[in-house]
Amino acid sequence: MLPLTTHGVCNLCEAICGLQVTVEDNRVTDIRGDRDDPLSRGHICPKATALADLHADPDRLRTPVRKTADGGWEPISWKDATTLVAERISATQRDHGRDAVGLYLGNPSVHSLGFATHGLSFLGALGSKNMFSATSADQLPIQLVAHLMYGHQLQIPIPDLDNTDHFLVFGANPVVSNGSMMTAPDFRNRMRDLRRRGGRLVVIDPRRTETAAIADEHHFVRPGTDAALLLAILHVLVHERGVDNARIEHLPLSGMDGVRDACATTTPEWAGPITGIDPGEIRRIAGDFAEADRAVAYGRMGVSTQQFGTVCQWAIQVINAVTGNLDRVGGSLLTDPEIDLVARKLSGRGHFDKWRSRVRDLPEFGGELPVATLADEILTPGAGQIKTLITLAGNPVSSTPGGSRLDHALENLDFMVSLDFYINETTRHADIILPPTMILERDHYDLVFHQLAVRNTARFSPAVVRKSAGAKHDWEIFRDLTLALGRARTTKRSLRERLRAVPTSAASSARIHATPKMLIALLLRTGPGDLTMRDLLKSPSGRDLGPLRPGLRRKLVAKSKTVNVAPSLIVDDLERVHSDLVGTHDGELLLIGRRHLRSNNSWMHNSERLSKGQERHHLLMHPKDLAHSGLCAGDKAVLRSRAGSTTVTVAETEDIMPGVVSLPHGFGQNRSGVQLAVAGLIDAPSANDVTDPQLLDAVSGNAVLNGVPVTVSAV
Repeated sequence: MLPLTTHGVCNLCEAICGLQVTVEDNRVTDIRGDRDDPLSRGHICPKATALADLHADPDRLRTPVRKTADGGWEPISWKDATTLVAERISATQRDHGRDAVGLYLGNPSVHSLGFATHGLSFLGALGSKNMFSATSADQLPIQLVAHLMYGHQLQIPIPDLDNTDHFLVFGANPVVSNGSMMTAPDFRNRMRDLRRRGGRLVVIDPRRTETAAIADEHHFVRPGTDAALLLAILHVLVHERGVDNARIEHLPLSGMDGVRDACATTTPEWAGPITGIDPGEIRRIAGDFAEADRAVAYGRMGVSTQQFGTVCQWAIQVINAVTGNLDRVGGSLLTDPEIDLVARKLSGRGHFDKWRSRVRDLPEFGGELPVATLADEILTPGAGQIKTLITLAGNPVSSTPGGSRLDHALENLDFMVSLDFYINETTRHADIILPPTMILERDHYDLVFHQLAVRNTARFSPAVVRKSAGAKHDWEIFRDLTLALGRARTTKRSLRERLRAVPTSAASSARIHATPKMLIALLLRTGPGDLTMRDLLKSPSGRDLGPLRPGLRRKLVAKSKTVNVAPSLIVDDLERVHSDLVGTHDGELLLIGRRHLRSNNSWMHNSERLSKGQERHHLLMHPKDLAHSGLCAGDKAVLRSRAGSTTVTVAETEDIMPGVVSLPHGFGQNRSGVQLAVAGLIDAPSANDVTDPQLLDAVSGNAVLNGVPVTVSAV
């Protein structure tokens, strides 16, 4: 068969880059960026080329497996596996209650069209309040702030990168991430365009990241203190420079008096000693932002995963608002996706604190509890204790705080099932693993990240390779599990109860049997736009729907029809900023994470092409801290926190602030029972063996992964 080059998509991360994929005999032989894609414009990163490795990986599961009595694995048919899983879930809930089944959603689930169309129905069928996901170890403060200020968890204003004159970045590294909660592929070239029109990139980060390295200006900030810096900037903007009413008259703002009160005393002189940034520099940073014609502030992981993550994300939104850069070209704007999840009410607004976790009394958000308490809910006896756990495309042992304790907790479950195509640090504990097809074998339309993109586009990407014989897409697995669960629940019931359990809606029955492509076609056909599935299939690189546009008043879904710039839940937490900013004792350092362009959380280390080269898992330390610890570059050391310890190799760099150390998360695949031949050879620690599940953002319950107090000592 002759080679065929077709169009595809890399949805490993939020960038959703367009691809040109060459296939020969159902084998991927070449992957390149699609220059005609209106969003990614030909850009790809090394992870996209490694999709070929993922497709051909001999360690990837292609059929269901069941754990044997001796701890090994044996194949099991889809029918038997689905029936067994449904029966065990049903039995657990019958004997111990609905909440005795817990569920963890990994990051890749939100990147999957099949999960969006069919996975949510499965979650609804479970009916458990013990739902957890990577959200609460990641972006929960952003969604909570959007819910409180704009009325919807996905109504998030996006930086208008292609038109701004001044981009102010807090705790984010979009050169590596290509944007996050801001889909911005080809970020380097977008910043080159920024400079060509005379703009500036300013980065605030404890490490001179890849983004800081290309910035016009970089400032080190002490981890965990960004809230003080942001409040000081607000003080300058509101109390020293004054709000320009002419610039904000287009905005429906409520609560401005609350903003004035919140930052009345947070002067640069107060923030300087806390953050490590000179008060004069804080004033200049604020002034430069205020004086730019078109400016936008943005913050991501570094400010989300700290003890004041919600305050930080709120302050960033307010900075954009009080300078008139909210809903302004070159500022922050709401998107106009072809399938608008917010406008068409296809996604819930989100709700907060409707119930709380059983053990630590932590609030839910959007139906999910903070993942930092997942181990507690498994290990603590009593009504509602998790007896059965389902993990969907997730590896929480390596990706959530206190991973070692969770690793131990998984051993205490009665039953565990994982939807995953690898036997990794988490799924090795499962009784059944159900492997879905991989990315290039599935159709894709991005429902979520078109909602968060820096330009409005639409693209449907059919699968570029055939799935192997007997394989199932994730949507088929969810469909079969949902139906099997319904059957399992009726076997112990009377005829009347069985009839009640049968779906009453023909529409719901049709929806669960429809393919994702059919459902997307229906959404396009019934939407307000003119695009159809036929149109998108004729435009395999995607359709350009134009730049982001103002229109906040029209799009705003808050019941008040105003942007609440002073939500009481957040303003009430400001007293804690003054009394409880992260502190260290003598000899302690502050741990931060980092990511690399050739890594993708915890699951791309089994690609040899991505794993080769310079080691990327060392603990970065400033020369002064190395000397103080009696260590030299290349030494082995013990990294210790209140939660645990691990052995690391230290590396010396002046690209990190003194008093700060950096270790990437996602490693640790050399644990017993993991079946990842390439990743298992990397002698790298898991950063989450030392992150502390007791440290949380008190407002949202989000995990604190940056600014964790640690010590480093020689082995």
